[in-house]
Amino acid sequence: MKIFLLGYMGSGKSFIGKRLAERIGQEFIDFDEEIEKREKSTISDIFQQKGEIYFRKLELKVLKEMIALEKSVVVSLGGGTPCYGDNMELIKAAEDIESIYLKLNIENLTNRLEKEKEKRPLISHLKKREDLEDFIRKHLFERGFVYSQSQHIINCDSKTAEEIINEIEDRLK
Repeated sequence: MKIFLLGYMGSGKSFIGKRLAERIGQEFIDFDEEIEKREKSTISDIFQQKGEIYFRKLELKVLKEMIALEKSVVVSLGGGTPCYGDNMELIKAAEDIESIYLKLNIENLTNRLEKEKEKRPLISHLKKREDLEDFIRKHLFERGFVYSQSQHIINCDSKTAEEIINEIEDRLK
């Protein structure tokens, strides 16, 4: 079985994914890191130098490869990965994938992302907290429909990583 973690940036996909993979003895793949490794470039540099269309085609290619893997893995997808083209349909159609949406409210996402703005090119230009909050609110409005098509939705607000991992394990039994 493959486990795909979905959610907005800052929702903890990579953090939870690494720990979940260790707990259940599966390999962990960070989708964005995989793309960066293949391209020998950061995602923001890929966008700047080759453009979004190039990136989305590459993202689709890597997603199809992850779906086709014949081993059990935990994959933390990029925040936008399921939201483009028919990517979510591909995930849903795969029989050996459990998709899990790590859901956080706008306030918690804002608190988390405010601390790491400089490391995230998509939001590094937002200087005021209210601008960041508005940006997240708009994105979540656009993406929420797609994320909600996951097989499992875990509300991560006011839960520890341990509690989230336990809930994922319970849902997958």
